[in-house]
Amino acid sequence: MLFYVAATGVLVRGVASEQGSQRGWYWLALGGILLHGTYHVLVAMQTMGGADMHFFAALSLVSLGMAAMTAAVGAQGRMAALGVVALPLAALLLAAYHFNGHVAAPHLEWQLQLHAWLALLAYAALAIAALLALMLWVQDRALRERSFPRWLRALPPLTELEDLLFRTIAVGFALLTATLLSGVLFVQDLFAQHLVHKTVLSVLSWLAFGALLIGRWRYGWRGRRAVSWTLAAMLLLVLAFFGSKFVLELVLQRT
Repeated sequence: MLFYVAATGVLVRGVASEQGSQRGWYWLALGGILLHGTYHVLVAMQTMGGADMHFFAALSLVSLGMAAMTAAVGAQGRMAALGVVALPLAALLLAAYHFNGHVAAPHLEWQLQLHAWLALLAYAALAIAALLALMLWVQDRALRERSFPRWLRALPPLTELEDLLFRTIAVGFALLTATLLSGVLFVQDLFAQHLVHKTVLSVLSWLAFGALLIGRWRYGWRGRRAVSWTLAAMLLLVLAFFGSKFVLELVLQRT
């Protein structure tokens, strides 16, 4: 958590001093990512089971994926500013996981483990896409109002940001497609496993992301329309996974 916070501080200082992002943030973030992943591995070893994927654990794992993707993109100098949001979020969700206890994971066949990991990767990629969409909206609004705060200079040009948004959505859409296909192949009883609502919302989100990609390819969708579709599709996905997990695990006390 300290590594994440320190990396965020370096990024914020770079924006405030108008010097852009400083390289030191990357190594601090990488240290945080490695320790974050190690923590989950150690918990899995101590609970004598597989990876804990209950509510807070799943949030922490998704934030780990977001931090790793941010570092991968930011290492190329394109979107280091994304770390100002993704890195402190990872620290916060890791703390939430640590202080809310750990649950021994039930034994799962490798097929269901593959399905779960694909889902977490898809959520991480599409959550990054949602953050990029918000940045695109802020930048587009600033251009329309001809108001350019100093921190906006840390973002890449509008066209580059938009291109990165759709590349990220394409990756997340592919992972979400693989998640749904593996669910169809490996999940045995949707009703007994309380997965009907989760499946319906996930399919709706998949359709929305697919429609957005087709709209971009066929009709050149961009700007506010792209932002609206991205955030709406991500909201459906959040409700599908974390909304259902919250109700089942924290409200109804079921696994």
